[in-house]
Amino acid sequence: MLNSYSSADKVLLAVDCIIFGFDEEGLKILLIKRDFEPEKGKWSLIGGFLKKEEVLDTAAIRILDRYTGLQDIYMEQLYAYSEINRDPVERTISVAYYALINIENHNEELTQNYHAQWFSIAQAPKLIFDHDSMVEHAIRRLRYRTSIKPVGFELLPEKFTMRQLLELYEAILSKELDKRNFISKINSLDILVKLDEKDMMSSRKGSYLYTFDKEKYDAKLLNDFVLNL
Repeated sequence: MLNSYSSADKVLLAVDCIIFGFDEEGLKILLIKRDFEPEKGKWSLIGGFLKKEEVLDTAAIRILDRYTGLQDIYMEQLYAYSEINRDPVERTISVAYYALINIENHNEELTQNYHAQWFSIAQAPKLIFDHDSMVEHAIRRLRYRTSIKPVGFELLPEKFTMRQLLELYEAILSKELDKRNFISKINSLDILVKLDEKDMMSSRKGSYLYTFDKEKYDAKLLNDFVLNL
């Protein structure tokens, strides 16, 4: 048995994170300009290598904290990428995660120190290796998740308008939604609390602000449904 271990091929295991955020400009992704070879100076997903004492989730949490300053982040393991020549230096298998964060909450100084930058999904630059495929895969997964689970708690400010929630769903799904139908479907989930406050910047009359009922939101996360937008 020991001989079997010693004669086995050794490969590197990387963890790459697709970090989505949202602001008034739409859905965005956090990328980093690579400062070492290969592909130095080109744009990349944020990632790192698994340490001996880590499990994959711990490594992803460490990487997200290092580059965003945030720890309590929604993340989900996406897929393992194992093409033999995906990394020209060493045989490297990458396990990708996607994460959802509120752009306003992340540590801007950290991202600047690491030459990280937010890009809109539509205007993101070409990425190194197979990272573009990872992003495409993550977007498909996020869109599917949006159809069976609530989304928004991780991406919106604590208080938001119905318009902001609608725009978030439209940005994720990349299509225009019928406003009345959307409001009806969202209200049927019973996860919103309408506040006795208004955002007076949106119109003369103002728009009511909402917040998520965290307990009901979390309960919906445990049970799939079909939102059918």
